[in-house]
Amino acid sequence: MTPERPFAEPWQAELFALTVALSDAGEFTWPDWAAAFGATLKRHGAARELDGGADYWAAWLETLEVLLDLAGTAPADEAHEMRHRWEAAYLSTPHGKPVRLGG
Repeated sequence: MTPERPFAEPWQAELFALTVALSDAGEFTWPDWAAAFGATLKRHGAARELDGGADYWAAWLETLEVLLDLAGTAPADEAHEMRHRWEAAYLSTPHGKPVRLGG
């Protein structure tokens, strides 16, 4: 019998660890995180049935982004711009090469 993996993808483990680290650093309390995440899941579940996999982690990321925006730690417009910079960087990086952001 193979034990169930808690994370299907490495980025999910990294997102979880980042969330715990930010909470430990005082960016938000764990009860505040749990309440916000529950609200996100409820809102997502109102639109469609959740599968507990990819949609769970999409809700997790959305919640973290909202909390960091509200705290002013990572304003939504800056996070959006950074996401686009990373996308442009990885799309223009040859396979097997490290992705680097331009200046």
